[in-house]
Amino acid sequence: MHMTSHFRRMARNNLWSNDRIYRAVTALQPGEFEAARTSFFPSLKATLNHILSVDLYYLDMIEEAGEGRKIFERFIDFEDASVLAGAQAEFDRRLVVCCDRLTEADLDRQVLSDRGEAGRIPERIGDVLAHLLVHQIHHRGQVHAMLSGTSAAPPQLDEFFLDYDLRFRSEEVERLGL
Repeated sequence: MHMTSHFRRMARNNLWSNDRIYRAVTALQPGEFEAARTSFFPSLKATLNHILSVDLYYLDMIEEAGEGRKIFERFIDFEDASVLAGAQAEFDRRLVVCCDRLTEADLDRQVLSDRGEAGRIPERIGDVLAHLLVHQIHHRGQVHAMLSGTSAAPPQLDEFFLDYDLRFRSEEVERLGL
């Protein structure tokens, strides 16, 4: 398997995993989305908004759009879980398209990462993309744990890649066009 194939599959897994997470989050009782919780960020709302803002920041690097840290200045936290879910799904589909366009040579190409006062640091696209995906997985795990203390059960998130697990995800894969 080439790395581009791996990243394409990971982008699709990202869309699928976020779809599962957001179906749980949007089923929460009133007040649970913003309720204080124990985690790196103090709520589901704060964690999920953080994920999306950082996703936008790293994809901006990969696409060389030139926004850099201005993304964080412009980003306004979503108050409504359903609206945030839509914005995340839009981003996730954009990431799939981006990964589908990447070549093996692109993965080694350097782009500038705007690190504010630390400067503009060259990074390889493959490394930025790997970091974006790990960042998603890291914080999605925190969301998963926080959901354990809510009215919505945390969804299973590790049934994507193996043929054995297809029966557990086939409806979602079809619905999402994956």
